[in-house]
Amino acid sequence: MTSVILIWLYMFITTFTIGYGVLRVITRHIPYHAYLICGMVCVTVYDQFFSLFAGVGLLANVILCIVCILIWWFDRVQFGETVRELMQENLQYRSLKFWGMIALFLLFAYGTSRGMIHYDTGLYHAQSIRWIEEYGVVKGLGNLHCRLAYNSSSFALSALYSMAFLGGRSYHCCAGFLAFILAAVCLETVDHMRAGKLHVSDFARAMAVYYLVNIFDEMISPASDYFMVLIAFYIIICWLDLLEHKEKEILPYALLCVLGVFLMTVKLSAALILLLTVWPAYYLIREKRWREIGTYLCLGIVTALPYFIRNVVISGWLVYPFTQIDLFSVRWKIPKGIADYDAREIQVWGRGYTDVSQYGISMREWLPGWFQSLAGSDKVFVLLAGVSVCVLLIYAVGMVFQWWRRRWDLLLLQVTVAASFVFWLCTSPLIRYGCVYVYLTPAVVFGGIYDTVFCPARQTSGGDSEEKKALTDTRRIWGRAAVQRMAVILFALFFLYKGLALGQEIVKGYVNDYWLVQKDYENYETYSYEIDGVTFYLPVEGDQVGYESFPSAPTVPKIELLGEGIAEGFRSL
Repeated sequence: MTSVILIWLYMFITTFTIGYGVLRVITRHIPYHAYLICGMVCVTVYDQFFSLFAGVGLLANVILCIVCILIWWFDRVQFGETVRELMQENLQYRSLKFWGMIALFLLFAYGTSRGMIHYDTGLYHAQSIRWIEEYGVVKGLGNLHCRLAYNSSSFALSALYSMAFLGGRSYHCCAGFLAFILAAVCLETVDHMRAGKLHVSDFARAMAVYYLVNIFDEMISPASDYFMVLIAFYIIICWLDLLEHKEKEILPYALLCVLGVFLMTVKLSAALILLLTVWPAYYLIREKRWREIGTYLCLGIVTALPYFIRNVVISGWLVYPFTQIDLFSVRWKIPKGIADYDAREIQVWGRGYTDVSQYGISMREWLPGWFQSLAGSDKVFVLLAGVSVCVLLIYAVGMVFQWWRRRWDLLLLQVTVAASFVFWLCTSPLIRYGCVYVYLTPAVVFGGIYDTVFCPARQTSGGDSEEKKALTDTRRIWGRAAVQRMAVILFALFFLYKGLALGQEIVKGYVNDYWLVQKDYENYETYSYEIDGVTFYLPVEGDQVGYESFPSAPTVPKIELLGEGIAEGFRSL
């Protein structure tokens, strides 16, 4: 746990500083966590570019620290003032919020120090991170093991902060750090509950809390699924906060859209989040703000560029394993047949099958069996999400015909989340791939209806006496207040229940270990073999290898080296 705290403090300092340096030239009045998220994106883009030339280790961290020092030195007065302002506005000493942050920091550091290592971490996550640590990007790496071609920017971030260059072990703390940031953002609900008025964002926050409790004993793993879900929750919650504060500036929405581009580089299946770009694009084009449009486009391109370059170098495909876009003819390219098989395997696995020959069966055939295989709570959320999509269609029609107040900004967000849910359901509906859409779809749809019906003050129609209008308004106000109080009570009970459940889980699984050093990757027994004079490793049983036996693959690949060593890359035979 101590090692996690030290690495988190280093992450906090570097990401905050880099985020401040970038946003300093754009805007100042943003919440503290935006500096951290912006810095995390910038640092990840940086280390992805760095990986194109060398392994991400000591040198990458030295350069990062030098940049931070330069930012502190050349803007030390404004930097200090910004820190003081943020402390006064958000984290005042002796305030409930400050101590809540400290408690969350320690709680999530504890959870990140121990827990269950994800199966896929032993299969390829740990190996992918080690390749980045030692060699950066390697040509045709996916030919060694096709899953090593599942390029995710989250692996580059994990490699940067793994501290493997210190010679001890490779730490994996980044998912837990992101979970802590999301938990801190969810603290805002406490203020809303104390004020007695919930917002749509609080429904999304409740689902985020539900997810955080679920992964508390799993966030030790550097799985890209966790990064994707956590960032998606962050984007939706922050977007809702902007709408609820009636933010008119385009800048914060545009920056969240850039974060959406980054989310796509974490996991490509999250690409529909980019539907949100319609909102800032509409206003920027309408007002002919071409310079700003160019700026945001450049930010998006720079954010995505290293991801696509790494894709081509690792697999030979722009977007592996999807072969519909075939732009490059390089000698290390993964054969099309293997890529197509891999893409189909991903989809049938999500539908509950292990036989790729089942790829062509219709949704009517696989959906009932898939639904029956879900856990009880997941069945409820999937049903709620499906109902929410139908309700949203009716709600959208009602807005078009002015049956109730038009809220196009909120509707776009609801459509984005619902479309992401439908896309996930129709392609590869493994719960951990798309649980964020399953949870958020009913939250933003029904939360939006709640906010529209019970929160705003409505105008009474003409034709009635002033006395009757006043009486009607009073009844409506009291009725809304009663519903709001009931909602606050339900939210309080929900958070109490999840808190007690988490506490019970921690106590039940408590072991007096990992207080100093984080739990290591799980490693498995292997034996060695050679290809072109280079030693590789193969698991004795199963397909998991872990981190130590490097380089490895679950089967003996049919490959040859492109040069004298593995740093030169691989090609398929």
